[in-house]
Amino acid sequence: MEKLLKISLRQNAVFIPETALVSQDKKMSETTGVLIANLGKLGYGVSEALLRALNATNPKFKANLLEVFREVMGVNKNWTPLVKGWDTPTGESFLDHLITFLVNAFDAKGKGTQLRCGHIIPVGTFPLERYNGCPFCGTPFEFGEIENYGQGSKKKILELWTEKDLNAFFADLLESKTALDATQMDSLKTLLQTLPMPKVAIGMKETLMAVIDIYVTENQADKAQALFSSPTDILRYLWYKHTGFLQIIEPKTIINRKAKNSKHIGSAIFGKSMDKSASARLAATEELELKYNRQQCLMVAKWLNNLDLAPEKACEMMHPKRGMWVRFIRALRLAEYSKRTGFGKLAKLMDVFYKEKYEVWQGRVNHYRLRSDGEATFKLLKQRPGLFARSLFANMLWFGAEDTLGAFAEVIDQVPARLVFTLNMYAQNYFNPAVQRSVKPLGGVSKKVAANQLLSIYDAEQLAAMRSQIEDLGLLAIQKRFAKQATQSKTMYIDPLLNYMPVAIGDRSENVQDMPVALMGTRFAVEGDTVRLFMQWGEGLPAQHLDMDLSCWVAYTNQADICSYSRLVTTGCKHSGDIRSIPNKVGTAEYIELNINALRQAKAQFVSFTCNAYSYGALTPNLVVGWMNSKFPMKISEKTGVAYDPSCVQHQVRITQSLTKGLVFGVLDVMKREIVWLEMPFQGQIVQQLDFKGVQALLAKLNAKLSIGNLLKIKAQAQGITLISSPQADESYTQQWAMNAAAVTKLLVD
Repeated sequence: MEKLLKISLRQNAVFIPETALVSQDKKMSETTGVLIANLGKLGYGVSEALLRALNATNPKFKANLLEVFREVMGVNKNWTPLVKGWDTPTGESFLDHLITFLVNAFDAKGKGTQLRCGHIIPVGTFPLERYNGCPFCGTPFEFGEIENYGQGSKKKILELWTEKDLNAFFADLLESKTALDATQMDSLKTLLQTLPMPKVAIGMKETLMAVIDIYVTENQADKAQALFSSPTDILRYLWYKHTGFLQIIEPKTIINRKAKNSKHIGSAIFGKSMDKSASARLAATEELELKYNRQQCLMVAKWLNNLDLAPEKACEMMHPKRGMWVRFIRALRLAEYSKRTGFGKLAKLMDVFYKEKYEVWQGRVNHYRLRSDGEATFKLLKQRPGLFARSLFANMLWFGAEDTLGAFAEVIDQVPARLVFTLNMYAQNYFNPAVQRSVKPLGGVSKKVAANQLLSIYDAEQLAAMRSQIEDLGLLAIQKRFAKQATQSKTMYIDPLLNYMPVAIGDRSENVQDMPVALMGTRFAVEGDTVRLFMQWGEGLPAQHLDMDLSCWVAYTNQADICSYSRLVTTGCKHSGDIRSIPNKVGTAEYIELNINALRQAKAQFVSFTCNAYSYGALTPNLVVGWMNSKFPMKISEKTGVAYDPSCVQHQVRITQSLTKGLVFGVLDVMKREIVWLEMPFQGQIVQQLDFKGVQALLAKLNAKLSIGNLLKIKAQAQGITLISSPQADESYTQQWAMNAAAVTKLLVD
């Protein structure tokens, strides 16, 4: 039940099963009133329907519900920073650290105060009365409780979720026409373990993996056979089961990322002892070794043997990952199983694969393309419309817009809607020679890519015409698809907020949002004059050195500034102090306070919110980052420095991706007073390694995305539906509806 409550909370709702409704009394009970008051302190209110349903539940259900909220909001975590009342700077300097280092290194009997960590703090250096721990090594000793609740100026109104709503959400996830992000996938796994499988068509390959895993776990591997349509599906599942990645990320990519994560900037000063990349590379290589028992080998052999594909076709699909397939074939002993009776198709597959008696479609495309044979190239591309769409822009520059778009128009009706929308959204940036694009390779970090060199052979008028042709063709195709849908609706309501919410295509979040979810690119208005960043990590872990850093990058017109462990106070920014070791089990926290008025006065343009793993390896799992915002001033405890108030939290994410070294999790547009939620991993041990041009490229990409509001307007126009300003319309699209990104994908008509 607790897991289902958490899933509903992510959708800004509370799930109440029919079995929990035990009372018919319409008078509000005392326990209901207490629950509502406690939810209010956490920043939540309830709708009328939810209030009535909560009143009908027993006290135990209400107590469990409140405990789930407290867990999600981190009320029971340790939020104590290093400095007490850190909004007033301690005045610590590099000289304080240098003197303390010299005393501890060369004068063990030096005058000063010896702390629990063993360090001696010399007289006249750090003001110890201001610290909750050691200012030199960043080890916390003292802890405090959250003192301030209910300071938030805007409550999140929760809706009621019934069993019907939960099952509909389950079906939406399975049918989603875009890949599920980490939050959706986490919810789907829970639902697969809890509810019976609905009879719906599964929309994406990544979603299939979670379903297949349930069948395998329950010893029903034969049921999974019907879900495999190619050897690539089988490889995807095997790799997902081995690594946890739903996409087929090459082993060398994983190994290289883990090796880079264990490099250290101190290596240049202190020598190779600070560089652990070699041992990390070895450990990652060992982790990726494939080992299977006989039962698993037989299971995969049956899957491959029973595929309804010609061996040559199957081998062509296996070719792009040939190196990985060779490893899996050996580990699964497929050559041995192919000699058994009844495995004739597997034997033929092995023969064709090893003797390479198959032709690769992409090789033929490249052959004709390099010879500028447009007719032959387009003939092949029309056989696979999805791949034609993915290479459309490059082919337009290579063969010319007229011939390419003419060929593409013949198959555009067969292209998945998500790809049609992607073409429409990104044409503006792709055909602009001055724009650097943001891309994220599988398993890699976000990178900025220079404009295609072929753009230089076209003039501005020709490039503008290409953009216009793509947009017109895409819009026409989308309108045709909507027009073919039968509808009885006469009126439509679109919540104005949907004009600022992007359609969930590409750029999926890799980390979990336990609070009400938001799509990458969503903009949050800042109501007050301050934004407070927070980071909490280490809960449940034993005491150890685990140095995670919360930082921000301030971009001006011609310069940049930072606020981090190395610069605790700068214009418009204050840091709560650098913690490098976590206490036992309870975790620890860091904060940064941003003063928007001071930043505006200094003419700052953007502030990027970042977190980094200064310690070896990636960001620690279950680290939570986010920001607080309120119209009213948010207090900081003078006694402990605790500055966390769950009611003020505007957005937060929990780290689950195991390869991320540095992460940008938001950008404040200072002049517009709004925060763009984004998730941009970068290879950085410290904030100074962030390339802000990469952030700008990602922002440009997110800004180019089609909003849900504009998509609905296209639907209304194509179907002849009148837009009205009242939610009491035949089709009403609200912010609550849009929070279910999987349901929104139903608009992507194929």
